[in-house]
Amino acid sequence: MNGFRARMARASSRKGRIILANDLDDVDVKSLKKKTISNIRALGRNVCALKLNFHVILPLDKGSLLAINRSAHKEGLQTIADIKLNDIGNTNMMALRRLWDCGFDAVIANPIMGPENLAELVTSAHRKGRGVITLVHMSHPGAKIGYGLEIKDPRSGRTRKLHDLFLDWSYSSGVDGIVVGATVPEIISYARKKVGDRCDIYSPGVGTQGGDAKAALEAGSSYLIVGRTILRSKNPVSTAENLRQLSLES
Repeated sequence: MNGFRARMARASSRKGRIILANDLDDVDVKSLKKKTISNIRALGRNVCALKLNFHVILPLDKGSLLAINRSAHKEGLQTIADIKLNDIGNTNMMALRRLWDCGFDAVIANPIMGPENLAELVTSAHRKGRGVITLVHMSHPGAKIGYGLEIKDPRSGRTRKLHDLFLDWSYSSGVDGIVVGATVPEIISYARKKVGDRCDIYSPGVGTQGGDAKAALEAGSSYLIVGRTILRSKNPVSTAENLRQLSLES
């Protein structure tokens, strides 16, 4: 284990296995940078990484993103750009270059781009010591419809669930992690048995979307991605502390 996975392992050994999804949707664009850095400073001792979604990244310029990433790194956090990258190879490479220039440690990508493009993405990221995390099954209510589709595997010709095909493409490409929602612990367990320790499992959807933190960890999640459950609680620091402690005990 090296690069991004190793840095995540070191950070989580000290800070627990909670990733802050700083997916602010009620903050004025002019305040995004300030509020994000404030969250890092307030919650940094109880989380091991920071995830920024597309709608937070898009309004910010390079200087603001660099400042956010530097603040996170100063607190000992890794940073993840959740843009669900999915395009042709050249566009993917240009997107990676921009993200790395802004200081991010990893990107979340969509395996629908195909195994060849995905493998190229992983190879490029690893050359820079960065990570790639792929979507296998998301946590929102409609996810089961899409990720549960029965499709014909173009390589084997047999019928499979879409999430199972994405799982195969992901670990065979050497990704650092896969996203499997905390709302589907049975798929977390299935994925853990299939991938072993070849990659980490990142589980969003705790609390607000109905996922249970303990059940996800016991099923095999490596990290819990938590946003609104922390940020909208009456005491975000206390909520983050409780989740951190649970992650250390499980």
